[in-house]
Amino acid sequence: MLRRNIRLRREYLYRKSLEGKERLLYEKKRKIKEALLEGKPIPTELRNEEAALRQEIDLEDDYTAIPKTHIDDEYANATIRDPKILLTTSRDPSAPLVQFVKELKFVFPNAERMNRGGQVISEIIESCRAHEFTDVILVHEHRGIPDGLIISHLPFGPTAYFGLLNVVTRHDIKDKKAMGTMPEAYPHLILDNFKTKLGERTANILKHLFPVPKPDTKRIVAFANRSDYISFRHHIYEKPGGPKSVELKEIGPRFELRLYQVKLGTMEQSEAQIEWVIRPYMNTTKKRSFIGNDHESDDKRKKIKA
Repeated sequence: MLRRNIRLRREYLYRKSLEGKERLLYEKKRKIKEALLEGKPIPTELRNEEAALRQEIDLEDDYTAIPKTHIDDEYANATIRDPKILLTTSRDPSAPLVQFVKELKFVFPNAERMNRGGQVISEIIESCRAHEFTDVILVHEHRGIPDGLIISHLPFGPTAYFGLLNVVTRHDIKDKKAMGTMPEAYPHLILDNFKTKLGERTANILKHLFPVPKPDTKRIVAFANRSDYISFRHHIYEKPGGPKSVELKEIGPRFELRLYQVKLGTMEQSEAQIEWVIRPYMNTTKKRSFIGNDHESDDKRKKIKA
């Protein structure tokens, strides 16, 4: 099993190394296509390669024309089978952290909770690969308050590191009568304001934690991004007065996520390439959003009010 994982990882890294060459070839073909469509002469730097490139263009279809990336490899099996998630914590978890992870188990369908014990991360990842888990979620805490969440996709990555803020569990919600029951149906997913390239990457990591729901499911999970803080909300809806009357009931938990790093590899691979990381100087750029377009959201709100 270990040799197989090493071989698969080596093949994945090799395919990833070819991305730059494939992108360059794609750009050359695109320039030739544009020149032919517009009736313009072939660019001078491509005239020696024109015959070979036009032959390749004639053999391409809609599927092969666009170059594939490492992201396609990472989630190649996402549509074939439902996600299978392992939930665990840092060592010696406090009671609030254990309670929070228990509730997260119901948030993510097909999730299994494991007591960390004395196991190291590399042992957990290898065991998950052997049992065909698709993701590992590790929750950290500081003085009894959950403050970090790591999502690692298997077998190749990526791994996203989030800060965890303003955690409110079902146990902490005082109005128990207004709170709905926790169903086990696959939820509908709402991803709001993930507009940038990094936002699309983050949304891709989050959405593949959930399987495809049935159309009549009344359970909703929402990730709403505002100023790079991702608010998580969990509701069920009812229609007591017919299709035009909708009532939402929050079923918890609720929390906020703050992305601070994306790594091209799994959790235990310290040598893995860092795709994106927040730097200290970025904290001063108050008007800049890395995940979404908050200025566009503000404009929409002003139009609605007007």
